[in-house]
Amino acid sequence: MVRIRLRRAGARNQPSYRMVAADQDCARDGRFLEVLGHYNPRHEPATIVVDEARMLHWLGKGAQPSDTMARLLGVVGTMKRFDRLKAGEALEGLLAEAALAAAHPTVPAPRAARPTKKAKAAAAAAAAAAAAPAA
Repeated sequence: MVRIRLRRAGARNQPSYRMVAADQDCARDGRFLEVLGHYNPRHEPATIVVDEARMLHWLGKGAQPSDTMARLLGVVGTMKRFDRLKAGEALEGLLAEAALAAAHPTVPAPRAARPTKKAKAAAAAAAAAAAAPAA
C-alpha cells in the first residue's frame, strides 16, 4: 500500500521534512515514489508547501496519509478539497482555490512559549503573597 508520509531531511538537531509518497514497507528515509511538498517546523509559523495537484492525484489513487500528514494536510485545507473532489467538484476549480490559498496563507496562531524558571518563580511568589493574610 502507498503511504503519504514525512521523510526527514536536514542536519542533526535541525529537522525539516519532505512530504513523499512511499511504499508502506520502505524505511522512513528510504526509497520513495515522488516528493509532494515540504514541511519546516523550525520556522515560526511552520512552513508547509504542498504540490496540491500531485497530492490529490495520490489520494485519489488510494494512498493513505500518516497521522501527522493527515494533520498537516488538514491545516492547509487539502483534505477538505479532497473530500469535495470525491463529491464530484471539478479538479481545476479546486487547484485554482489551492493556488489562491498558497498565495495568501493564513498565519496560524504561534505556539505558546514555555515560561522560564524565573517567570514560574515570580508567579509562585505572587500567588504566595496574595494568599498570605495581611497583618
